[in-house]
Amino acid sequence: MNRAFSRKKDKTWMHTPEALSKHYIPYNAKFLGSTEVEQPKGTEVVRDAVRKLKFARHIKKSEGQKIPKVELQISIYGVKILEPKTKEVQHNCQLHRISFCADDKTDKRIFTFICKDSESNKHLCYVFDSEKCAEEITLTIGQAFDLAYRKFLESGGKDVETRKQIAGLQKRIQDLETENMELKNKVQDLENQLRITQVSTPPAGGVTPKLPSTDIFDMIPFSPVSPQSSVPTHNGMQPPPVPSRSNEIKRDLFGAEPFDPFNCGAGDFPPDIQSKLDEMQEGFKMGLTLEGTVFCLDPLDSRC
Repeated sequence: MNRAFSRKKDKTWMHTPEALSKHYIPYNAKFLGSTEVEQPKGTEVVRDAVRKLKFARHIKKSEGQKIPKVELQISIYGVKILEPKTKEVQHNCQLHRISFCADDKTDKRIFTFICKDSESNKHLCYVFDSEKCAEEITLTIGQAFDLAYRKFLESGGKDVETRKQIAGLQKRIQDLETENMELKNKVQDLENQLRITQVSTPPAGGVTPKLPSTDIFDMIPFSPVSPQSSVPTHNGMQPPPVPSRSNEIKRDLFGAEPFDPFNCGAGDFPPDIQSKLDEMQEGFKMGLTLEGTVFCLDPLDSRC
């Protein structure tokens, strides 16, 4: 598992694991906005995004618009961006979708991260202006990612491949159940044909049974009192018996119920859960890169 944390050796995590696992760490910041980027990682990628959003924010500021304030709630479940007063969630970025996080080494306010959008699957770069807490927020996101990754492994993330194999075996069982049912039907048909042949064949030296009289259309007159099974057809063959309806659950030769993929027990994993596990595995496999870089390249970038 490639978990890339590019941080100084003397840096340690900012919070206790319990604080991020059972609660969340709140931060206040100004939200410069988000923009689509081509790559999930890279200093140049986020640098261009920061410059782009800063320029757009300066234009809005010159028009009298203020930079919106937001509250960040960081935990092992993701990074939530909320409206501070109403607590309305504006964005919810799951940690396994965050691939890159960076703060400005010269301007302690600016930090950014790249997150893959859950609906469009596009990579979006989010840029914030904090009150000189950029590095702390970056490290907090990194710690939350590390804890979430460990929790994923403890909760069964290591068994994703095993679960795929189980799903394949379940599919194989279903195919065998279908094949078994088809073979049983063929055996039943052969037994019916054999029984009909034995009944219609007269014993040696016996008298051939008299066929019933037919009408002008060469059809046997209908008789409600004579059961269908006792009347041979014109060619001497009887139709197969009508199978009786039963409310009992059909079972195979070993007494087991046929496999039903839509009626999974507690140990099975429906496709939606399996796809979610696969997505999380791929996200954690990509890892999160933490970097300290320089975003402020000219006087325009030195202020928001």
